[in-house]
Amino acid sequence: MFVNRMPRYEILSEDAVATLDRGWRRIVSEIGVEFVLPEAVEVFAKAGQKTEGQNVVLDPDFVMEQVAKAPREFDVQARNREHDVHLGGEHMVFASVYGPPFVREGDTRREATIEDFRRFAMLSQHFPQLDSAGGTICEPNDTPLDSRHLDMVYALQTLTDKPYMGSVTSGPNAVDTIRMSEILFGGREAIEATPVSISLINVNSPLRYDDRMLAAMMEYVRAGQPVVITPFLLMGAMSPVSIPASLAQQLAEAFAGIALAQLVRPGTPVLFGSFLSNTDMQSGSPSFGTPESALGLLCTGQLARHYGLPFRSGGALTASQTVDAQASYEAMMTMLPTFLAGVNWVMHSAGWLESGLVSCYEKFIVDIEILRMLKEEFTPLEIDEDSLAFGAHEEVGPGGHFLGAVHTLERFRDCFYRPLLSSTENYERWERNGGNDATARASLLWREALDEYQQPPLDDAIRDELQEYVVRRRAELGD
Repeated sequence: MFVNRMPRYEILSEDAVATLDRGWRRIVSEIGVEFVLPEAVEVFAKAGQKTEGQNVVLDPDFVMEQVAKAPREFDVQARNREHDVHLGGEHMVFASVYGPPFVREGDTRREATIEDFRRFAMLSQHFPQLDSAGGTICEPNDTPLDSRHLDMVYALQTLTDKPYMGSVTSGPNAVDTIRMSEILFGGREAIEATPVSISLINVNSPLRYDDRMLAAMMEYVRAGQPVVITPFLLMGAMSPVSIPASLAQQLAEAFAGIALAQLVRPGTPVLFGSFLSNTDMQSGSPSFGTPESALGLLCTGQLARHYGLPFRSGGALTASQTVDAQASYEAMMTMLPTFLAGVNWVMHSAGWLESGLVSCYEKFIVDIEILRMLKEEFTPLEIDEDSLAFGAHEEVGPGGHFLGAVHTLERFRDCFYRPLLSSTENYERWERNGGNDATARASLLWREALDEYQQPPLDDAIRDELQEYVVRRRAELGD
């Protein structure tokens, strides 16, 4: 887990923040937000909010009262307590790619399988730059739709010992995640004392929460498990073609969901989520790694701090179809502002390709390299008498060189960043070694990582109980 002690990059003036505050208040009080789950509407009605069918018109001051109940910081435990994470403040927690139905392996693009899911979970465990494998690292299309969430949660619980994300495709799927978490951590009391999973609740933007996500959200909140309330905004499609308008809509949607969570269980941990980019106005396709998405990310970070909420955003996003220069510079265009904004929970940190349609093995390694470099860059520089190395100047003197100096010989092994993926060979040596570009080298590295992977230990009785639960529930679901 990385602690980002560098100054935050804030671009909004006090007047701009005040204008955005007025903007979201007007949306919730004059237009309202739809909740396509009767239970959610009833919760708001009982709290004195105006409801008409699925639409809930909210008093902004009431919303702020609920948002204020959410903790500014909280912990999530892992089954290996050395991998516990802290959300909020200066802490940054990185999770793998989430959601793609396809996989790219070298030149091959195909439907994702459960074996791909397991391999990505193993890679997430192997690389210390990732604090979590995430949740749906890819969508295993070779397993039954109704029960594949069981296989995914089981893989996350057994192939990694880091925190994981829960299934959110329905209320019953959320219940399965909670039950399996109780088995793994020793009961309901244990997971409520310190949560063990984080779950992504996307808004069906604009201004609507669907019934399946809401049902899952209600289950997790009742169990005291953190939820990431995330408006899904592609400007020009799900929000207006304006960054300020989208920011105001994002606040309205997120605050409405956070208010619901606090009404169900006051004090439940939440993260203010942001997934904000733009639509290509020529093709209609989503764009990622754009200047607009970077600006939106920086603004969201400032707004989250203003309202006292831990937040999720950023990642190594790209619209590129393959692991090329576009994939790398777009990933850096979102990961750099992710650090500048001090995002607390970073999804899609490794492996995202093709606008989120593809989980890619080679891109996974490229993104790990980006993470390694940025963590080094955002570690504050220590300046003291020892680091000034005056003795080295005394030894070398004017016109000399420092290659053989005592100061250099004592420090050369770890004085500079050593890349995982990048090549610094001269041309002749690079050519003799195969002339591999970064993508080819990444292919070798992820395979080596899987060969080196070591499955974290787990008590046999717990493993057996988890397996029995998966088998029983699969049979109950008809799969």
